[in-house]
Amino acid sequence: MKLGLFSMPCHPPHRRHIETFDEDLDLLVYADQLGFDEAWLGEHYTSTWENIPAPDLTLAQALIKTQSIKLGTGVSCIPNHNPAQLAHRIAQLDQMARGRFMWGVGVGAFPGDATLFEIAQDGTHRDVTRENVDAVLRVWADGDQGFTWRGSHPQFNFTVPEPEPGRGIGFHMKPWTLPHPPIAVAGLSRSSTTLSWAGERGWIPMSIHFVNAHDLCGHWAAYEASAVAHGHAPQRSEWRICRDVYVADTDEQARREVMEGSMARAYREYFFPLVTSFGMAGLWKDDEAMPDDEVTLDYLLDARWMVGSPDTVTQKLHELYQQVGGFGGLLMLCYDWEGENGPRWRRSMELLAKEVIPRLKAFT
Repeated sequence: MKLGLFSMPCHPPHRRHIETFDEDLDLLVYADQLGFDEAWLGEHYTSTWENIPAPDLTLAQALIKTQSIKLGTGVSCIPNHNPAQLAHRIAQLDQMARGRFMWGVGVGAFPGDATLFEIAQDGTHRDVTRENVDAVLRVWADGDQGFTWRGSHPQFNFTVPEPEPGRGIGFHMKPWTLPHPPIAVAGLSRSSTTLSWAGERGWIPMSIHFVNAHDLCGHWAAYEASAVAHGHAPQRSEWRICRDVYVADTDEQARREVMEGSMARAYREYFFPLVTSFGMAGLWKDDEAMPDDEVTLDYLLDARWMVGSPDTVTQKLHELYQQVGGFGGLLMLCYDWEGENGPRWRRSMELLAKEVIPRLKAFT
């Protein structure tokens, strides 16, 4: 059972950028010190809460300050980028990481970013993502020969120049990990087309934290069926599941602190308004007939979040493991560290790494 972080990140809009940038870096360093296996950092341009548009810059800083933790984009929102430029930036980051980088890719569904980059959310964003990831892989595979890329969306076209050694011209920025770093794809909907794509390509499947256990089973089914159909052997040990996890010394303390702290605030002020505006409150429901107004913080605390003492959280994670048929990586969601949230989250991470995960490994 791998232990990792998934940081969107998630900071209230009143926070100063320089403070939260430092906080996010401190989080990655602390996770490395605790022995976390991996950490994934999100990318959003127009989210006032998820305030990192360039995760590669933070990851580059973290590579200098950490020793063994693997670091990944969680995710590169492919429609936000010219694929030729992205190929170079990701390859450079992989070179700097020397085998500690993982490339998470996704369609990017944040509405403000879709407006900023003028990408229609009618399925176009999925087509662009598939095509442009192929473009990046083509750059890494054939860039040293030079070629012209003409896809279905002209704004992403480019030409890699043919090599001219005498003039010092030519493609040179291949990744450290050949033919490419490990690629992961995040999925949300029950029969996720993005996870089917991950299975088709033999890439790492990741499931977002909003998804209930029933839909998680749908995630694996979509991934597994596509993998088998395309000649891959799907491994549950590669499946990462994101979850809201908070551990304290006692159940009472954990429940009190999480409801007072930054995680509950993020749901109350950000996730609830955003997700319900899409009509997607059903993501949180264990019963589809449940009215939307019954999806409350108290409901999530009892039914969805992994909150409690080390014994309680171990039990909840073991139950999830059994419900979905097994998985290989737990990714803990990260929230703001302002004020007393900081030491509380550090303690939660310590208990998760030192007490919960060793017990969970005994079950799995």
